[in-house]
Amino acid sequence: MKQIIGSPGTVSGLLLRIGQFLFASASISTMASAIGFSTYTSFCYLIASMGFQILWSFGLACLDIYALKRERNLQNPVLLSLFVVGDWVTAMLSLAAACSSAGVVALYARDMDLCKIHPDLPCTSLGVDDMSACSLGPPNTQTIISFTSHVNFSLL
Repeated sequence: MKQIIGSPGTVSGLLLRIGQFLFASASISTMASAIGFSTYTSFCYLIASMGFQILWSFGLACLDIYALKRERNLQNPVLLSLFVVGDWVTAMLSLAAACSSAGVVALYARDMDLCKIHPDLPCTSLGVDDMSACSLGPPNTQTIISFTSHVNFSLL
């Protein structure tokens, strides 16, 4: 059995999953606090993808806690393949959500000048909330996900 930092069933693997969970939670709470976020599909997609990230990270953190308490080995090839594919899916979802929501803010605020034409749109708050949600969630979770994916893939 290879011992690599961040592998499933270890304390470092548990800490990585907790980090994913916390960054995704911060992204959701920041975006959900924006007024009128639900009228834009890309912002709802960001919240949905971060919600999926929370569920995935929480489930794997619980599995890591179980493995640590029972001293079980989670380095089964089938389990590792599942972890790698799940990490890749959540990584692609969060990256796509971050890009789409940032693109909508750039399109409305800068390219189309809709904020000047329609002052009732909450462009400033959505832009700030989207920026902070994207900086809290996807880049940090992308870094952690890429690390865990690399570790799990190298264990296969």
